[in-house]
Amino acid sequence: MILCFCNFSTAMSEMTKTDRQYSAILEMCKDVFLKKMQDYGSAWRILRPPSLTDQIYIKAQRIRSLQSKGTQKIVEGIAPEFIGIVNYSIMALVQLELGTSDQADMHQDQAQKYYEAYFEKARRLMHDKNHDYGEAWREMRVSSLADIILMKLLRVKQIEDNKGIASFSEGIDANYYDIINYAVFALIKLELEP
Repeated sequence: MILCFCNFSTAMSEMTKTDRQYSAILEMCKDVFLKKMQDYGSAWRILRPPSLTDQIYIKAQRIRSLQSKGTQKIVEGIAPEFIGIVNYSIMALVQLELGTSDQADMHQDQAQKYYEAYFEKARRLMHDKNHDYGEAWREMRVSSLADIILMKLLRVKQIEDNKGIASFSEGIDANYYDIINYAVFALIKLELEP
């Protein structure tokens, strides 16, 4: 019985660590999102979800290319690309819920509320999956996380090409939430762990 209590205590302290790290990455990503909102407003509101999927795909492909080549010609490294993946995924979730707009029609405070709500929904999903998988992501390589994001994007593109219909699999939004979490895990590994 004591052993079970110790394992539970260890799991709780690990979850606390994960929550702290998750919150730190949330603040990092949200800071970039809000600064770009100051510069560009909500111009992203005109993008249809497939355009956002393609933007995320470009960022994931660049990560994979940099990991494979080991060199880069543009100064911006891998971590900012993962931040972009998180932020574009949240924009895509907003577009799935609200639809596209013909203009930049969202104020920063409203965008921030949507942003935080979707990020927290992704965090709840992370908690559920961590419960079942025991935080296996901590043993994964960042390159594997990038590959899984690319695979999820190919799934999303296929569902989009099928007019949003998935007969057996989870839908587009579920894949975006997974993409957010895999990108957060990569950022934790890149930014917060030795």
